[in-house]
Amino acid sequence: MTLREPGWDEARAAAHASARPLPRERVPLPDAVDRVLATAVRALTPVPAFDTSAMDGYAVAGDGPWRLVGEVLAGHPFGRSLLAGECVGIATGGAVPAGATAVLRWEQARVEHGTVAGDVPAGRDIRPAGEEAPVGTELVAVGTLLRPAHVGLAAAGGANTVEVVCRPTATVLVLGDELLLHGPARDGRVRDSLGPQLPGWLRRLGVVTLDVGHVEDTMDAHVAALERATTDLVVTTGGTAAGPVDHVHDALSATGADLVVDAVAVRPGHPMLLAARPDRWVLGLPGNPQSAVVALLSLAAPLVAGLTGRPLPPLSGVTLAADVAAPPAETRLALARLVDGRAHPVTHLGSGMLRGLAEADGFAVVSPGGQPAGTTARWLPLP
Repeated sequence: MTLREPGWDEARAAAHASARPLPRERVPLPDAVDRVLATAVRALTPVPAFDTSAMDGYAVAGDGPWRLVGEVLAGHPFGRSLLAGECVGIATGGAVPAGATAVLRWEQARVEHGTVAGDVPAGRDIRPAGEEAPVGTELVAVGTLLRPAHVGLAAAGGANTVEVVCRPTATVLVLGDELLLHGPARDGRVRDSLGPQLPGWLRRLGVVTLDVGHVEDTMDAHVAALERATTDLVVTTGGTAAGPVDHVHDALSATGADLVVDAVAVRPGHPMLLAARPDRWVLGLPGNPQSAVVALLSLAAPLVAGLTGRPLPPLSGVTLAADVAAPPAETRLALARLVDGRAHPVTHLGSGMLRGLAEADGFAVVSPGGQPAGTTARWLPLP
């Protein structure tokens, strides 16, 4: 069922719900950063795997003084258990020999003629095996967007590879005969600003753009371009309204796509749309640059979360530093900068403008009818 001009929150939820999770693949740990985990990572060994020294010093057994009988360097364990009254020199991270009762820090030790003396309580500076995680512990949960620290934790638990969700792929189709691909505007034509920037926005959402194409303002060209695109997501720019050369709706119908969302009660970005085919999704962005980015974050971000098995992205709250107007029946996404935890609206807010977008940190999600300064609005950060 198509949602026609739903509220902004309803549209986000519909985009997320329309997604079917993508397949999985196994990748080496260094390649897993910024990927979404598909299978939980569990500790294959205790972490740490054996008792280790937290300091450079002497692993001692029982009460001192102790007879120095050898040393332990990291990666080179001592060959036997320590007997009471014995000790070995040990480096940080070294395997504490069986029988050791504490590690005496080297700066606190008195060494003379092969004998070590000092005061150390039992258990001092020994990291016991499994202190961080016993074997089998879940270290990283399914659905986690992996950061370098997650990858390091997986390695500490013994993993070499992890299973992640395949990255969504995208084709960008820039529609319009009025667009120039190079140089400044001239002869009634304007420079295309969406083709160069959309792959970057998509990359920050976790999408790999495989192709950017420019399509003539004819129905046949629109249909042919939609049929050629075989990526998970096809992103079009312009042509989503009802003008004389706005062919997107008819082209979607001709290619068997079902509309999920057709326009959204939000400003800017109202004439956005999302359609689904059995094997891909089509996101129709308005042609104005700021409206296009609003549409991308409103519908593509929730869709990508669904494709990768993650929940609908939550929104935080922010205090408005100034009054922000909004239409009586529509949400407004107002570009703003965050300064000391307050959202300060930027200038150059026209839907066809880019300067405000370049200066902003994100959008204040302002309720229909507007909100006064000092009230809390939700915050949609720029990726």
